[in-house]
Amino acid sequence: MRETSSIPGAASAQPDAPAAAGAAAPLLFQPMQLRELVIRNRIVVSPMSQYAAVDAAPTDWHLVHLGKFAMGGAGIVFCEETSVSQRSRKTYDCPGIYTDEQARAWRRVTDFIRGQGAAAAIQLGHAGRKVATRAPWDGFSPLGDADAALGRPPWSGLAPSPIPFKPGALVPKEMDRDDIRAVIQAHVDAARRSVDAGFDICEIHGAHGYIIQQFLSPITNQRTDAYGGDIEGRMRFGLELIEAVRTAWPANRPLFFRGSCVDGPGGIWSLEDTTVLAAALKARGVDVFDCSSGGIEGPLTLHVVPRVPGYHVPFARHIGQATGIRTMAVGLITEAAQAESYLQAGDCDLVALAREMMWNPNWPAHAAEALGVPRPHELLPQRYAWWLQKREDTRAISPREA
Repeated sequence: MRETSSIPGAASAQPDAPAAAGAAAPLLFQPMQLRELVIRNRIVVSPMSQYAAVDAAPTDWHLVHLGKFAMGGAGIVFCEETSVSQRSRKTYDCPGIYTDEQARAWRRVTDFIRGQGAAAAIQLGHAGRKVATRAPWDGFSPLGDADAALGRPPWSGLAPSPIPFKPGALVPKEMDRDDIRAVIQAHVDAARRSVDAGFDICEIHGAHGYIIQQFLSPITNQRTDAYGGDIEGRMRFGLELIEAVRTAWPANRPLFFRGSCVDGPGGIWSLEDTTVLAAALKARGVDVFDCSSGGIEGPLTLHVVPRVPGYHVPFARHIGQATGIRTMAVGLITEAAQAESYLQAGDCDLVALAREMMWNPNWPAHAAEALGVPRPHELLPQRYAWWLQKREDTRAISPREA
């Protein structure tokens, strides 16, 4: 499908990682080059919102939560969706990167991730009209008077059209040209701060009903100016934003885009629409299309997408084959052989896991063992790997020899 072979002479970012880059190694554990970044394997920890930030800055929770995934052997560790402005946060507990202090707080996390041999990635987001909510375990319900009494008053968001995202939510402001320029600039500023914060990869969140998808969807974009109407008009905001970020983000570092491949009643935003978008993004310097679904109405993922293992993989395969862009797939990927089969078939270039990593942060090492990679525990830090190898050596000695 796309060129995904390992780079001759490329070394893993972690010196004591297992020698898995040979021709016979599983694709899951072969290095990949993205611009000038070489990642040690094709396993990605997908962004997982934690609602644990304080004053929009990451805390010890984020250091431990994300650090254990890097220790577990993943190639890329994504930090959670991170807001580009105070107004664009979903909740009071969402992280941001719109101040220098926040960028410095992220640096402690990225230094640790990179020190463990993984690439550190950030997902920049702007919730648009989906702001001022409670946490997901409270149903993302809009903030109200009771919250205001506790010092957490609601605020109104920005959107292409003044349509609230839920009953009880404040009406968002319909964005004028100055608002559009300001939101694009906020993404540019956040991308520049992300460099200072030590991130290797930047992803723009254009899925799950956030502001770019609000412009893309005819459900939420009822504009009659150049940013509405047909698909070309509805894509304009997102493409201008990507052009600006690609200019600000270093040319030697990869840029990802997360998109909802299908969404809305009857698939009003279709896979073919996404294919048109992906081709335009590739032409503007996006390196990887991260495939998801849903979000404009209802839950984050679309009801009509069957929840079967790898349910976004067919989208990744179609988009990659149609446009040549590299793709990443997420969604009920839990088994090593399953992940390897997608790569071997050319269905996607990267596999991403989220909740499975919560359940088993050492999934990469266990997957390496399942796929027959020699000395799989060496994906873990030496302080673990040495002791685990001693245990294996002990097991290999027969009782008589002992």
